[in-house]
Amino acid sequence: MSASLDIVSVGMVTAVGLDGPSSCAAMRARLNGFQETHFQQSPDARLTGAPVPLPRNWIGEKRMAHLAAGAISEAFEAEPQARGQTALILCLPEEDRPGRPLRDNSALLRRIGDIIQLAPHDHSRIVAHGRPSGHAAFDHARRLLASGKVSYVMIAGVDSYLTAATITHYLMGGRLLTAGNSDGFIPGEAAAAVLCTRPNSGSFQLFGLGLAREAASIYNKDDLPLRASGMTSAYDAAFQETGIDMSRLGYRISDLVGEQYWFKQAALVTLRLLRGRHEFQDLWSPAESLGNIGAAVVPLMVGMAWTAARKGYAAGNPVLIEASSDAGACGAALFGSGTAA
Repeated sequence: MSASLDIVSVGMVTAVGLDGPSSCAAMRARLNGFQETHFQQSPDARLTGAPVPLPRNWIGEKRMAHLAAGAISEAFEAEPQARGQTALILCLPEEDRPGRPLRDNSALLRRIGDIIQLAPHDHSRIVAHGRPSGHAAFDHARRLLASGKVSYVMIAGVDSYLTAATITHYLMGGRLLTAGNSDGFIPGEAAAAVLCTRPNSGSFQLFGLGLAREAASIYNKDDLPLRASGMTSAYDAAFQETGIDMSRLGYRISDLVGEQYWFKQAALVTLRLLRGRHEFQDLWSPAESLGNIGAAVVPLMVGMAWTAARKGYAAGNPVLIEASSDAGACGAALFGSGTAA
């Protein structure tokens, strides 16, 4: 396998920690940031969520900017020379998602730059596809690095489902975990950042990536049965780039937000692609600790895998990281150390 980029450093701001090491340690210990919020699930009960315990009660765009700035600043701390020569790819929630905590994507990008004192870069861009935004961002990052136009790319994701309009929308749709609905997700918020550079025999690298679309999405109007064709295609594309098959995977990390649909999708992919003898393949998910964190999830999952590899508790090598959206967008990416080949 040949790598298309190296992961240099990561940063996180989550409900279980305000930096990467504390967040990863808490998730490894199966701690969670779930608590009662001020939102009502019924007249007599409050909704459970996973808010980030920021020192100030910022809201809206200002809150998103400070979450993202914290994660990006942490990633730069390990590679200070990258400042000034880094393109920022910012992963954000879908434009049409009800209650989206942002009005102007470009204004958010500028505000983040002001907070962390990072000058605008010509190749910075925004990817607003929700949970799988990170996969599209990594695809763009590897092309950008291969072109030689930049030396570093920072992939950052920030999102929050903890807004009044978002909570109302998903409560009415029966999508949230409540006392009367066990098949729902816990709304959360987070930010994560991953600093990437050109492949140079680094300790953790991107080897393959696949993007696809699922026709039988959770909202598909034709009520098509789920066969996980979209995610299977994304896996296939990633495996074709690496020249291996699923039996060679060490483990997986998935954005399983809590609803049965996503667990069924992951199980169907395994049934369709896993053949022959293979070792046990563990399946991790940050949602167990953080709930649904939307567009922040892919950078965060990469950060989880990077930290696990560095500290020696990874469940195998290589690791496949997957994510998908309510609209059917699917992404799969294969990461690992050089020994994964």
